[in-house]
Amino acid sequence: MHFKRYRRPTLKDALRAVREDLGADALVLSTREVTATGVRGMIGRREIEVTAAAAERQMVPESRHSDPEPVAPLAPRRSGAERAIDQIAARLEAGGLSRDLARDIATSHPMGRRRGADSESLKATLTRSLSSLASGDEPYAPIEVFVGPPGVGKTTTIAKIAAQERARQGQRLALLAADGFRVGAIEQLRLYADILGSPFTAARTPDEFARALDLARRPLLVDTAGRSPSDDVSKDMFRVLSARADVRTHLVIPASTPAKSAEQMLERFADARPHRVVLTRLDEADTIGPLVGLLHARRLPLSFFGTGQTVPADLQRVTAPVLADWVMGEMAQGAVA
Repeated sequence: MHFKRYRRPTLKDALRAVREDLGADALVLSTREVTATGVRGMIGRREIEVTAAAAERQMVPESRHSDPEPVAPLAPRRSGAERAIDQIAARLEAGGLSRDLARDIATSHPMGRRRGADSESLKATLTRSLSSLASGDEPYAPIEVFVGPPGVGKTTTIAKIAAQERARQGQRLALLAADGFRVGAIEQLRLYADILGSPFTAARTPDEFARALDLARRPLLVDTAGRSPSDDVSKDMFRVLSARADVRTHLVIPASTPAKSAEQMLERFADARPHRVVLTRLDEADTIGPLVGLLHARRLPLSFFGTGQTVPADLQRVTAPVLADWVMGEMAQGAVA
């Protein structure tokens, strides 16, 4: 095999260079995002590196000796269908998906559309394959709780949800601030509630929290302290939540969080028993592929995408088509679903 590496600004450019140089039957072995060379790299630009190989006809030479040395068997040539799957999987890996998930999705792509798969057909396959990861436009649970470390966007996410419902449906969702550790967080949510005309309650102790859950109007959006559920006060509050059957919990994670750090966050907030994940700050992330792979493996659906800081515009419900668009890097930043 003849191996070569190609670096280009986009995966599309790199694959075009492979085809032009090595031919249509070239095998893409790997893709990865790397720091650009020269001045572009110094200012933080990235590019795609593709390793490809051109298949060469391999023949066993005839021996002139009576006792030829043993010749190692040649590796079987991959079929055109297998090479097409490899190339689709490589494109998905370049978008940040894990190797196993990319391979599974590539294998599910319709056989008649594998060779030179176009973006639309690949998007359709992604939509089908990732449908279980998108919660879609589901009805609100009576109590929607948002958890996560400090500064990940819990309060802003709640404000966006409430503001969108007020603008689109005329519905005033009730808001509950259960962050007794940060007065500023309570006042921020209170301000949003005043602007929207939404019922607002603040709870600073577990007893106040339990009473507020019983008395508040439904649906209720709950903002929590950015503390681990193992913290003493948080533990009491989550014990109150775990005793109820009308609660849905969302773990809020910035989209730029490395997969390993996100996995640690999932472990840290495991006692909160999250049912959904909200990804915030998609406008600051290069790709959501690694987090999609992690959540797919854990079968933990996505509920909302925060695409910027503007309230209420920069928020999307996560449907399967929206998720496929973001994975492929084709969703315009700040778009509203």
